[in-house]
Amino acid sequence: MVPCGAVLWRRLLRKRWVLGVVFGLSLVYFISSTFKQEERMVRDRTLLQVQEHEQPILWKVKFSSGNSSQLSNQCRNSVQGKLLITDELGYICERKDLLVNGCCNVHVPSTKLYSCDSCLPNGCCSIYEFCVSCCLQPSKQHLLERFLNRAAIAFQNLFMAVEDHFELCLAKCRTSSQSVQHENTYRDPVAKYCYGEYPPELLPV
Repeated sequence: MVPCGAVLWRRLLRKRWVLGVVFGLSLVYFISSTFKQEERMVRDRTLLQVQEHEQPILWKVKFSSGNSSQLSNQCRNSVQGKLLITDELGYICERKDLLVNGCCNVHVPSTKLYSCDSCLPNGCCSIYEFCVSCCLQPSKQHLLERFLNRAAIAFQNLFMAVEDHFELCLAKCRTSSQSVQHENTYRDPVAKYCYGEYPPELLPV
């Protein structure tokens, strides 16, 4: 035997006004939830903008003066070069002269320290490894600090990930949207690796 309450509930659901009330309540709940979520998003976005304008970005880059004087058993290096490699001490060497510990062999005549060969006065170079080596000069610290202090929010995710001078130079010298114009043409097709404060000058098209 079907319970009386179940029969009554079925009869109520068959009435259009009951379905209308249920639909109306569902619609009100949906609209109120949507508005609350939108208000929360606007509040979070406003808070983020206020923080961006009021608080400077806390860069965690560590600079050390005189990288070449550091004694280390292991070196990080620029890895990617087929012919040239730059280690974290600022030495640039041919890949064949790279020691097993990742450092350049400083006893080879072709190994150079803080070399800016292929680099222009604006801090743009035609060879990535020379860009990194030149960028690692202790004298470039103030230039890099000025860049970080003025860096757009768009670069925050990229440069907040670096922890020291070497990692900053690796990231700064890589080509990015700053190095291209019209999204598919280099501003300077020769000197496209830049550690300087500003992107290369736009070339006439």
